[in-house]
Amino acid sequence: MALKITEECICCAACEPECPNNAIYEAGVEWSLKDGTSLTGTFTLKDGTVTDAAARQLPFSNKDYYIVPDKCTECQGFHEEPQCAAVCPVDCCVSDERYAETINDLLAKKQLLHAE
Repeated sequence: MALKITEECICCAACEPECPNNAIYEAGVEWSLKDGTSLTGTFTLKDGTVTDAAARQLPFSNKDYYIVPDKCTECQGFHEEPQCAAVCPVDCCVSDERYAETINDLLAKKQLLHAE
């Protein structure tokens, strides 16, 4: 399942550069599927919205750093553990129960995000 950043976030920014999918954004910053990935063209988000990969999307949070679940692979295929959780000094990068995914699902998402 994707990870989320809880309200305990102290906005230290340690997590953001560690994400291989560029799925972590600063509070209030718009995001795009294309940021840090090879995605182009149209893409269907988990909520069913069809969007262009380069389109800027509204931030998930205006208060804390946040993780875009459509881009989070829990670092599967890159590292042995989620890097955001590994570097977070307050342990606020945790599993997001709303997005249950198997390891195979996460690896397939990684392949989609980083097609060669």
